[in-house]
Amino acid sequence: MPASASAPTQFPLTIYYDASCRMCNAEMTNLMLRNDAGRLIFVDASSADLRDAPATKDALMRAIHGVAADGRVYIGVDCLVRAYLGIGWAWVPNLVNLPGMATAARKLYPWIARNRYRLPQTPIVWVFERAMRRAAQRAATRSAACAGGTCDTDRPQH
Repeated sequence: MPASASAPTQFPLTIYYDASCRMCNAEMTNLMLRNDAGRLIFVDASSADLRDAPATKDALMRAIHGVAADGRVYIGVDCLVRAYLGIGWAWVPNLVNLPGMATAARKLYPWIARNRYRLPQTPIVWVFERAMRRAAQRAATRSAACAGGTCDTDRPQH
């Protein structure tokens, strides 16, 4: 049964996503590159053995699903918000929780998920693949620079 939007997240969060979708795969790659603490586990719902999955393959391919360590299931925007919490980006849930944003995000997500293969590929490549990879590479470079103890490692990585 899906969890409440306000429920605290128990990590690790196992994320079931459609890796055959270029947009979905790019977003998960972005999260993978930033998953330094190992709080997220990724499962390709398009090709994995799904015997232990929280839903049918059809449902997993319609919307991203996440299963927290306590067994709570998060779907769609709720899963994505928790994934961003897992990489330390609390600003994403804060943004989504602004007045009107939560409603808009929850209405827009199903439309995007349903039409993701029909969306123009050029913006997807530019936004989701190139821009996010560049951002992840910058974060990795900063993280490597801090590994020698020359910077404040408590500073949030963006």
